[in-house]
Amino acid sequence: MPRSSTRLTFAVLATGAGVFSMLQSLIAPALPTVQHALHTSQSTATWVMTAYLLSASVFTPILGRVGDLVGKKRTLVGVLLTVLAGCLLAALAPNIGVLILARVVQGVGGALFPLSFGIIRDEFAPSRVPGSISNLSAVIAAGGGVGMVAAGPIVSALDYRWLFWIPVGIVAAATLIAVRYVPESPDRGEGRVGWLGALLLSGWLVALLLPLSQAGVWGWGSTRVIGLFAVAVALFALWLYSEARSRTPLIDLRIMRLPAVWTTNLAALLFGAGMYAIWSFLPGFVQTPSTAGYGFGASVTASGLLMLPMLLAMFVSGVLSGRLAPRVGAKALLTTGAALGALALGFLALWHDEKWQVALVAGVFGLGIGLAFASMANLIVGSVPAAQTGAATGMNANIRTIGGSIGAAVTGVLVTGRLQPSGLPYDSGYTHGFTLLAVLCLGAALAALLVPVHRATRLPDPAAHRAPTAAPTPVR
Repeated sequence: MPRSSTRLTFAVLATGAGVFSMLQSLIAPALPTVQHALHTSQSTATWVMTAYLLSASVFTPILGRVGDLVGKKRTLVGVLLTVLAGCLLAALAPNIGVLILARVVQGVGGALFPLSFGIIRDEFAPSRVPGSISNLSAVIAAGGGVGMVAAGPIVSALDYRWLFWIPVGIVAAATLIAVRYVPESPDRGEGRVGWLGALLLSGWLVALLLPLSQAGVWGWGSTRVIGLFAVAVALFALWLYSEARSRTPLIDLRIMRLPAVWTTNLAALLFGAGMYAIWSFLPGFVQTPSTAGYGFGASVTASGLLMLPMLLAMFVSGVLSGRLAPRVGAKALLTTGAALGALALGFLALWHDEKWQVALVAGVFGLGIGLAFASMANLIVGSVPAAQTGAATGMNANIRTIGGSIGAAVTGVLVTGRLQPSGLPYDSGYTHGFTLLAVLCLGAALAALLVPVHRATRLPDPAAHRAPTAAPTPVR
């Protein structure tokens, strides 16, 4: 079997990125079980999700840039080993503190996304890059769906610890294959890691995302929330100043200002708000007892099965987008994907009295996710120099996560702002939340219309003299 087999390379990348994506959603339905098993409070148990989010937001762009500089394969193997250690630690965690620490370690795996996109760009023939990125994006999107669908059956049949034991075996196999068969990327960025920029980036991301994820517990008007938002603004300004003056910036701000990049990132922010929020709130909606005047009283497993149309649709549309992109262009696919998300959420806001309506919405929204994920990645990869691929795609993933945190936080306020005497939200809370998310997805579609039709990159690429596989892929 050749060392340079692109099929094996893709299989490793898809496995690693898919497992990380699955870990994002796999534990969410099982949080009540974890809370009970480890004898902790609900507010403490939510840190199992928050720690993972914060860790991934910090490490995704930083290690994406590290991969650009020191080698994407070397960094990929290191990240896979770290995720493996995090899963093993989580499976053996004797208490909630160790489990939260394990989730921080697992969050390092966020770097698998930009590293994988960069390796595809470096190693695959130019004609295969858009299709391969679309296929990988489909796996990433489907991974989140697999987590929602599989969590209930795994916990019911085995134990919540098997949510981590299963990834241990998968990641271990992927790591061994990566060491043997994934080639080291020939393209390296120049300079070194700007650690001051990395520190400031980490600081403002944590200061922004922490209050967004905990405001429901701390209170939006609390000193902690307001203070952290102020710190985030200050650190963000310092980061911009530091990166603009640095000879070796962690994130080249010229890249972020490219028309195809900033418009795609704006669409990612808005679409991420709708996507992650619906992942967070739709299962809770269908699990609500019908005595509340809505909901179906579904179990964790049954609510996961209602999400199955979303899983299947986003995988199929993600794969198809690779074949459609050469004909209609990535911009058109991003616009269509965001518009489908808006259509699905608008339908859900008006009609959610029957299970088939929820299943239909999940399927349509899944089509939108598959198209949007694949097209965003292709637009970014095709618009930046090869040596900036990891950092640029890492920031795109991060911006999508930030959007998701904002969407989930604001939707949470709408849903839980007024409760019935039973403690359950009113139906109007969900209706208003779904309407807001539809508007955000519509905004993403309008932002996608601003994406330039042709690649606008004019920055010098230090790797331009290398093999033609390193050349940017034109984006339509």
